[in-house]
Amino acid sequence: MTDAPLSERVLVLAPSGRDAAIASAVLREASIAADACADLTELCVRLEQEAAVALVVEEALIDADATCLSEWIEKQPAWSDFPFVVLSPRGGGLERNPAAGRLLTMLGNVTFLERPFHPTTLVSVVRTAFRGRLRQYEARERMEEIKRGEALLERRVEERTSELEAANRQLASQITERERVESALRQAQRLEAVGQLTSGVAHDFNNLLTVILGNVRQMQKGATDAAQTRRLNMMAEAGERGAKLTAQMLAFSRRQKLEPKPVDLNETVASMRDLLQSTMGGSVRIETVLAKRLWPAMIDPTQIELAILNLAINARDAMAVGGTLAVETSNVSLGEPRSPSEPPPGEYICVSVSDTGSGMPDDVVTKVFEPFFTTKEVGKGSGLGLSQVLGLAKQSGGGVRIQTKVGEGTSVKLYLPRASTATEVEPAPPPAAVTQRASGLTILLVDDDSAVREVTRSILQDLGYAVVEAGSGGACLDMLDTHKDIDLVLLDFAMPGMNGADVAREIRARSASMPILFATGYADADALTEADEDGIVRKPFVESELADKLSRALNRTPDTAKIIPIRR
Repeated sequence: MTDAPLSERVLVLAPSGRDAAIASAVLREASIAADACADLTELCVRLEQEAAVALVVEEALIDADATCLSEWIEKQPAWSDFPFVVLSPRGGGLERNPAAGRLLTMLGNVTFLERPFHPTTLVSVVRTAFRGRLRQYEARERMEEIKRGEALLERRVEERTSELEAANRQLASQITERERVESALRQAQRLEAVGQLTSGVAHDFNNLLTVILGNVRQMQKGATDAAQTRRLNMMAEAGERGAKLTAQMLAFSRRQKLEPKPVDLNETVASMRDLLQSTMGGSVRIETVLAKRLWPAMIDPTQIELAILNLAINARDAMAVGGTLAVETSNVSLGEPRSPSEPPPGEYICVSVSDTGSGMPDDVVTKVFEPFFTTKEVGKGSGLGLSQVLGLAKQSGGGVRIQTKVGEGTSVKLYLPRASTATEVEPAPPPAAVTQRASGLTILLVDDDSAVREVTRSILQDLGYAVVEAGSGGACLDMLDTHKDIDLVLLDFAMPGMNGADVAREIRARSASMPILFATGYADADALTEADEDGIVRKPFVESELADKLSRALNRTPDTAKIIPIRR
């Protein structure tokens, strides 16, 4: 049975006599289409082609094999109950017609009409059966509509469920990303706060070390006793170690002044191989993998060597005897950072230092960049190595990524910005002209720390300079107004009130050609970004370095002297 629309045709099965012709004629006269079937087989075939009602004489069912008809009735869909009208000489009563019970069971929806019958009765019975069949088709349409509605509802439920699942996934992803960003922000804020504290502590330490080392070196000049000389040397060495620590602290806080230039990191790594081998010792095997056509990196060449050496020392300490240290260079393009230590998207040169050591658990990885954090034994490390590496990378415009697995090793990837120009070999600067003892030259020494001024004054006087002192920026300007014989201003950068940058601007406004040499233990890299190295001497300074910087500054001609634009 198909899903075709309701047929208005009546099939008539009366193979003997004139019953088929009479019934068909009566129905046609009532405008009901009727087709006569020759036998039961043809009836089954025509039923497959759709009909509204079947009009069958009882004898055609009693005496024939009705298997095909029974099978067709059984195969009807749930909505269908095909109507049969049976013409019987004895009606449908079981007391008069025992065969009626079997036919009722076989046909299901059956109406018995006793012969002879009035034509109007036949027409009425057939139309009643037709209306019942029509309601079955209407029920089929309702059921189809319900099925379509159910399918549509299921589809909408699936779509809505899919949308909700997608929204939940997106929400979960956003929550995860937010938690990651919040964690990264907290870590960045913690590192920034520690960096600010560290830079301030480094400034104070450098002032203290300037006083300590200055006095120790002055005492060394007059020491004659061997034991006293040995103790002074020990004090000087301890002070120098302290100076190195403060330099590392400034590197972490990104307050050191860098001299970035295009650098071929393949050459840097290759030139460091002997140094790395001597540092690692004979038990550690060193491998270098240098990328072909490596981009030039914009980095301070001295600082990057120190960073690679720091990473190598950390790797050595994490490995047992017989480990492998691998230093690799590559060109990389990075996407969005996954942690605060990583750089923003862009093109970078990567220097990777990997070891086959013990690796680090997650709780250690989250703290490795914090200054003074270390997992080494007391006395084996300061905890500033990775902090210094991160500070250098961030100040240079790059970043650091750590990949580690407990028991397998660690890889620290240092990302450095790509230089826009190729590397160039710069000629060595000409040696500074050496003055014949600085007699007759006057230096205005400006520092708010009286102890630092006293030590510095002693060094300057030993070098042959006349010294005029000022304890503040305002006092410095007053001295310049009253002393016209000043040849150079040695100016502390970090001072209360008017700092070194403010004082330098005022000096430039009064005398553009006045040489200025900054003495600083806390170099604000942004403020002094355009000052060259010859214009800065870092605390705690040694006598030879200070003498060299003073000589260079004093021997510059007005035409070649660089007027340093100090930023506000």
